[in-house]
Order: sequence, then C-alpha cells, then structure tokens
Amino acid sequence: MSRTRRQRGTPVYLEFGAPVWFPDPREYDADGLVAVGGDLSTPRLLGAYAAGIFPWYEQGILPMWWSPDPRGVLTPASLHVSRSLRRRARQRDFTLTWNQCFQRVMAECGRERAHGSWVIPEMVAAYERLHRLGQAHSLEVWLDGELVGGLYGVQVGALFAAESMFHRATDMSKIALAAAVPTLFTCGIELFDVQFVTAHLATLGAFTMTRADYLQRLTVVTRKQVLLQPQALLAAWPPPPEPSADSPAGPPA
Repeated sequence: MSRTRRQRGTPVYLEFGAPVWFPDPREYDADGLVAVGGDLSTPRLLGAYAAGIFPWYEQGILPMWWSPDPRGVLTPASLHVSRSLRRRARQRDFTLTWNQCFQRVMAECGRERAHGSWVIPEMVAAYERLHRLGQAHSLEVWLDGELVGGLYGVQVGALFAAESMFHRATDMSKIALAAAVPTLFTCGIELFDVQFVTAHLATLGAFTMTRADYLQRLTVVTRKQVLLQPQALLAAWPPPPEPSADSPAGPPA
C-alpha cells in the first residue's frame, strides 16, 4: 500500500535495510505505534529520535517504533528532590561518573524486570554503536567501588532521551536522575525526554507535554550542536545548599 493511501493511524511496515523513513507521528493515536520492522542501524535510530520516535519491543519480535501522546519530560525547574534524598545526596559517600561503563549500565537496566525487558542483545549492540559515536551516554553511581545505580540515553543535538535507569542500592537511581537533569542542562541539553510519566517518575517531577508540542520543540533542539562533558559538574554534585533568608549574617567586613 502506498504511503498516501495508508489508512490513518495504521503502523507502516519497514523493510529491513530500507532507506531511513518514518511517518509523521501526528497521524497516530495516543499509543503512538507508528511502524513495525526495519532494523536498529545507526542512521535509523538517530533518524527515529530526531523524529520523536523510539524503539520498544521484546526478544523474538520485529522492532516496534513508538511516539506516544503525551510525552514525558523533565526540567531542572520541575525536578523534585525530596528532603530525604537531599540528605542522602549530601552524605556524598558515592561517586558519579560519565561514560565509564555504558554496556554494563545497559545490562543492569535489563536485569530483573518483572514484565520482561526491552534491553535485549540486539538493542545493546545497537546502542553500543551509538555510544562509540558519542551519541549515547551513561551516568554511573558507585558505592565502595561497586556499580549501584545509573542511567543511559541517546543524545541528538540538545535532546537527551533517557532510556532506562537502575539501582542496586537504595535511592541510587534517584541520585542518578537528580544529578543528570541539572548537570546536562548546564552542559547545553534543552529537552530531557523520559518517554512516559510513571508513578515513580512523577514523584521526581516528570510531567507531560502534548506530542504536538514535543515535536515542535524537538525540531529546534535537535539542530543544535552540544558537546556533553559533564564530568567536572558531576564530581561537584550536589552543589552546597544556598543560605536561607533566615540564616544568620556573617561577621561584618
């Protein structure tokens, strides 16, 4: 069936190895399944993210490409860090690193998922290729020399599309996200995508924007050039608390 005669909202079938192309997500329902098939080549993945689309499927089936409505995002202004998490962060008994073990972070994100995992071997291989090109990144949290938390995502210009996070010690995925959002925005990221607002992400300040607004914003941010080098900022995170209005004044000069 030709593209022009395709029934509205019907996912297209992508041939393996075919030229990179995706339909307009605005033509689809809120679930946002826009295409099935294709491959996880680097050009197709980058083209998907630039178009507001991401792959999400399990082992043994064809790739499925999604652009849900609404879309989950986070900003430094919306980020909610509870008092208990602030206290935990200020203990600073952990270490934050950037791009130190991307593949391990992906593997940990795929472990022990109650409803199966989309972090399947072909996905790991594809995102590892993106990582080697500098377009997929990981943030790691270490405690006593052990990897206890982290997240990974894809960067296209000033977009950071967070894919998944994990923890092996209490609060460590929250620490990863709480550090990533302000740090990456400081480095030039302007759109931090979390795909869906789960109950857990909502407690951290994630909110939704319509797909139309998201796509409009995406066309602007993906054209920008951003070199992500947050290592120094992560080493200094969290910043010291700002003095409150009730804090006693210092000694006179």
